[in-house]
Amino acid sequence: MEELGALTLPVSDDGIVVGVDQERTPAVLGLFRPEPYEISFVGGAYLIQVIALRAAALGARVAIESGRPHLWSPMAQQAGGGQQCITVHPVGRLGPQGPSASSPVLVVRDCGARPPRNRLAATPWQTTLTLLPFLDPRLAGRLADADLVGLQRVSPVEADSAARALQLSEPDGAALPSLADELTLWCTGRTRRYVLLTPTQAEITFLGPPRRLD
Repeated sequence: MEELGALTLPVSDDGIVVGVDQERTPAVLGLFRPEPYEISFVGGAYLIQVIALRAAALGARVAIESGRPHLWSPMAQQAGGGQQCITVHPVGRLGPQGPSASSPVLVVRDCGARPPRNRLAATPWQTTLTLLPFLDPRLAGRLADADLVGLQRVSPVEADSAARALQLSEPDGAALPSLADELTLWCTGRTRRYVLLTPTQAEITFLGPPRRLD
């Protein structure tokens, strides 16, 4: 599996299919827009790796800022088939990416639960996805600043913090500590949607089975 094109990844004209919802309807994540877009995700790296692969399959460039190169470098090296569609950078060393409508960019910030300030300016056609391995209750209020929030299984304390920050219903807040590894609650200011990740067989071969913990 040397080339990304061989993965037969599920995408659509509107974006990336990130799974199916409770009605078994495909859930599409429209990553790239003519304005900056911010996503906060509390969970494991597996789903973000899937999103990165599918974004690259759309023709986007993916830049990963991470203190865990062992988690990302093998994927980046194998995914491009000799082309650097996915690059990995040390924390604080990611420079401007020059996104455009014809060359959108997904920036993945895997910098721990208390990430340093993002040095990149917010730019059209660039989506910044901040991966938080767990939710620091002292920083939970920042979730409300994101355009989109994804929540995987968290502790009861983290669930309470997320519920307050995002004004989740009591059933949604209560469900967070028991979500299955494949399940994510995606939240915008107005909507809540549970999405079950359905990786392709090629992705499972490439990344292993879905998991919450790295």
